[in-house]
Amino acid sequence: MKKNLFFLLLILFSCSNDETQTSEPVVDNLYFPSIDSDQWETINPEELNWDSVSIDNLYNFLQLNNTRAFIVLKDGKIILENYWGNNFSNTAPFDSNSNWYWASAGKTLTAFLVGIAKDNGILSLEDSSSTFLGNGWTSLEESQESLIKIKHHLTMTTGLDYLVDNLNCTDPNCLTYKNTPGTNWFYHNATYSLLKDVIENASETTYNDFTNQKVKMQIGMGGSWIQSNYSNIYWSTARDMARFGLLILNEGVWDNQVVLSDTNYFSNMVNTSQQMNESYGYLWWLNGKDSLIPPGITFPIQTSLASNAPEDLIAGMGTNGQYLDVIPSQNLVIIRMGEAPDSDDLLPINFHNEMWSYLNDILF
Repeated sequence: MKKNLFFLLLILFSCSNDETQTSEPVVDNLYFPSIDSDQWETINPEELNWDSVSIDNLYNFLQLNNTRAFIVLKDGKIILENYWGNNFSNTAPFDSNSNWYWASAGKTLTAFLVGIAKDNGILSLEDSSSTFLGNGWTSLEESQESLIKIKHHLTMTTGLDYLVDNLNCTDPNCLTYKNTPGTNWFYHNATYSLLKDVIENASETTYNDFTNQKVKMQIGMGGSWIQSNYSNIYWSTARDMARFGLLILNEGVWDNQVVLSDTNYFSNMVNTSQQMNESYGYLWWLNGKDSLIPPGITFPIQTSLASNAPEDLIAGMGTNGQYLDVIPSQNLVIIRMGEAPDSDDLLPINFHNEMWSYLNDILF
C-alpha cells in the first residue's frame, strides 16, 4: 500500500512539474512571431487610426537625434518600424538585420537570467556573492564582504564605494567599502557586471551558453554577449530586442511556453526593489513613482522617470539612448537603438521623455 502511494505521489508530482512548462498567454490577444522564422506579422498604422502626420513628426525627431532603429509593437505585432543609417556621416546602411549594442538596457536581460537561475535552483537571492565569486572578490574584510548578497547586485545596493576612478572596474582594488549593504543606492556598473560571473559559476557554463539555452532558443532571439573591457555588452538586432520585450510583456511566457515560471520573482523584478530609489526594480527602471535617483546622483529627485509616458511603463535604458520600453496597460513594446541624442546625460532621460511626447500624439 505504501509503495503504491509513493508511486502515485511521484506521478502526480511529475505531471505538476510538466504543467509548469506550458501555459496560456498571460496577456490576452497577443501575437508571437515564430521562433523558427524571421517573419513577423505587421499592421498598417491606419488600421489603428494612427495619424500619419504625427508619425512623420516622430520619425523626424528620431532622425534628428541620431536614431538607428525604432520599433513599436502593439499586441505583439509590428505597427511602426524604421531604420536610419545612410543619413549619418561615414555610416553603413542600417536595417532589420543590423546588430547594435544594448548597453545598460542589457541589464534587463541579466535580471531575467538571474530569475531563471533562481528558478532552476542553482542560486538564491539571499546567497552571499562570495559563494559564487570566491573570497576576496572585493578589498573588504571577509566579514564585510560576506554580507553582500546577490539581491544587492540586482538592486544597486551593495554598499561598495562609488567614489572611484572607474565605476566599471571589477578588480578587487576598485571595490572598497562605503556603506552597509542594502542601505544606500547608487548606479554602480561594476557590481552589476559581476552577475555574469555569478551565473557562470552557478550554472557551470558560459554566459552566452546560458543565455542561448534559457532564453534565445525559447523565443527565437538572436544576438550575443561581447566583452568590452570590464563590461559584457549584449549585441543584437532591434527585432531581437523586441522579442525580449514581448516576452516581458507576457510576464516570462512565450506564446504558451513558460520561460520564467517564478511569478514572484518576475513581480519583484518590475516593482520597487528597495526603499532608496523607488523608480528601480531588479535592474529595470520604473515609471509612475514620486521620486527617482538617476545614474551619477546620490539623492532622490521629486520626479518620475518619464512624465509623458504611461505610469506603468517599465524600461531598460542604456548609454546613448538604447531603450526597451514595455507598457502592459497598452500591450506596447517600444525599441529605440542609436547614437547619442543631443544630450549629455549618462542615460538620456530627457530625450526619452521627449520621445514619449511625440508618441502620445500617435497613441492616445
